[in-house]
Amino acid sequence: MRRLGFPVLVAALLLLAPALHAQSSEELNFLTGHTDFARIRNMLPEYLNRIAAAQLEGRRKQIAQLSNSDDISKRRVYIRERLLSDLGAFPEKTPLNARTVAVLERNGYRIEKIIFESQPRFYVTANLYVPTTGQGPYPAVLFPLGHERGGKANPTWQQLLVTLAKRGYVALAWDPIGQGERVQIYGPDLEDSQLPGSTTEHSILGVQCLLAGDAVARYTIWDGIRALDYLLSRKEVDPARVACTGNSGGGTHTAYLSALDDRIKVAMPSCYITTWGRLLATIGPQDAEQCIPFWIRDGLDHADFVNAFAPKPYLILSAIRDFFSISGARESYEEARRVYSLAGAPEKISMFEWDDGHGYNHERREAAYRWLGRWLKGHEDLEPEQPIEPETYEGLWCTDSGQVVTSLGGETVTSLNIKRAEQSPPVRPPLTTSQAVAAHRELMKQSVERLAVVERRTGPVKVTPFGQIEKSNYRIEKLIYESEPGIIIPALLFVPKSRGERNPAVVYINSNGKAAGASSDGDIPALVARGYVVLAVDVRGWGETRPLPNDDQSNDVYRYFGHYDSAMTAILVGKTMVGMRVEDIIRGVDMLAARSEVDARQIYGFGVGSGALTLLHAAVLDERIKRVALDRLLVSYKSAVNYKLHRDVFESVVPGVLKSYDLPDLAAALAPRAVWIVDAQDPLGKLVRVPEAKKAYARAIEAFKALQSESKLRMEARGGGGELGAVLEESK
Repeated sequence: MRRLGFPVLVAALLLLAPALHAQSSEELNFLTGHTDFARIRNMLPEYLNRIAAAQLEGRRKQIAQLSNSDDISKRRVYIRERLLSDLGAFPEKTPLNARTVAVLERNGYRIEKIIFESQPRFYVTANLYVPTTGQGPYPAVLFPLGHERGGKANPTWQQLLVTLAKRGYVALAWDPIGQGERVQIYGPDLEDSQLPGSTTEHSILGVQCLLAGDAVARYTIWDGIRALDYLLSRKEVDPARVACTGNSGGGTHTAYLSALDDRIKVAMPSCYITTWGRLLATIGPQDAEQCIPFWIRDGLDHADFVNAFAPKPYLILSAIRDFFSISGARESYEEARRVYSLAGAPEKISMFEWDDGHGYNHERREAAYRWLGRWLKGHEDLEPEQPIEPETYEGLWCTDSGQVVTSLGGETVTSLNIKRAEQSPPVRPPLTTSQAVAAHRELMKQSVERLAVVERRTGPVKVTPFGQIEKSNYRIEKLIYESEPGIIIPALLFVPKSRGERNPAVVYINSNGKAAGASSDGDIPALVARGYVVLAVDVRGWGETRPLPNDDQSNDVYRYFGHYDSAMTAILVGKTMVGMRVEDIIRGVDMLAARSEVDARQIYGFGVGSGALTLLHAAVLDERIKRVALDRLLVSYKSAVNYKLHRDVFESVVPGVLKSYDLPDLAAALAPRAVWIVDAQDPLGKLVRVPEAKKAYARAIEAFKALQSESKLRMEARGGGGELGAVLEESK
């Protein structure tokens, strides 16, 4: 049989595009509904949860060994070190440039409308509630907000803040990013965020931050630290008597800020504290600013926020019917009680529960007033809360338009993140010699293995057949193979009916699943007709192994992030979806190379959508993949940082990747192996014009030129048909 050149593979890619989204047939998705694999869609979440459980069990044993106050102090140091490392280093403190833009005089208090800069030209809108009776300096309360609509003007927050002011506390609330007057991804026509809710905005920004090597909470926590700087700058405030409290996302930031900033003397998070074990077993990870990368891997849990505050007064406020597990809250409280006892302050830790749902309700607020009074005034405050008449949203605006972006301009998280990514780019020496390209290739191998967290496995692959389908000129073998213990990969092996000689082979990775492109007029049969053995696989999390969304996940979560729970849990436990899927591909190549029908010297890769990005990573590590065709590849990770919006990028995130490499760097590492990139896409899934794509891949072009193999790097646009030109020619 004639050995087919790789351009035939690309021809199939370009000419048969309409079949790429063909509907999967039941016979090709052969595990779905199979009684032995009833939980196949739970395989990935259960696998990740087992890793998390083992890591949390290791943590439990460490906590059990704490025996004295010195141990508690060492644990506090460790918690802070890991927090700061996993968040990304905070900016340096710069002038707040705070100004009061208006004052509302009310009976017994006033509300000052404040604007300050937590970073240069990164404007924060805030309301300061100041008592106008009694004698200062007053105790103070820092009040980070939850995700309820209205930002700082939410009526529940106003009820608490006004009550505090009337009882002699100075209280400060500010709009978090994505809320109130600080929408980051603003749509002028909508006069609101372009995204459905602040948590979606937080997670979109979170993806960009992860690529740059940070967590989005780096921004939100820094806003809180600078808000505390402003609060303590006021002459009305007694710096020795400062508390922090908030609900939900505000409870999260109460926990963060109190663990990190010694100036906070009393902490009272509401409707947040639970355990990661309970979270993963119920609602899963929350939005990006509530998930600190590698937190579980580093042996940390919710109770560590409390432990880091010991021996200062800490009150956990919980709802029995909250979506944050009350069982987890009780478990964290019991651990904290032991830690506080070891620290010599058992009376300074307490927990208040109320039988209701999520929110800073009346009963929790009154428990908070009592706790504040006890520790900041010397006696419990038992006065019943009185209802207030809240201000209008517009009445509490600090800007004329109600949005910083339209009234003040300045920086956004996206603009700051772009600058952040540019501050520490990887060293990229010219790739003008073969020696430089070889060194770059080895560096990329090391970087991919380390950052994407790829574990290489050896030995025979365990394969289980599930029957076959006979066609006129080929057969389809249905099988599964074990990528690693606990992970099985459904696959389809398309074998041409030949005279027994070994054939070139293609490993086909499509983020829509192995059956995509397998219809009679699709890519795969066309490749088989040209003599290729094709292995189409459902790497973990795609195709038949695609997890279903949690009941509380909206379609918008899937639309923007894919399976958010698995992708975020992977990061929490120190893995990546990319790295795990690369492992699956490499084990697939192991299996393919061992087949008697396959010429192991001619194994190629064909990746579609997010499968193209994953295949590119795999090819860097596995040189048996001699050539790759990448259809609809994300043009670069950098593009996802530069764009305000993106879709379906999260599962492809490698945290901190832009400090070491980008996708064009990986393409350069493949030189002189042939690489075809067809219809490169931007982060919104739109076609990137070929000249723009080539500009992004200038470094890869340089590497191929250095090895005198320029023709082997091809960037083409299908563009709905038309003249394909040189893409069909043999590489020189």
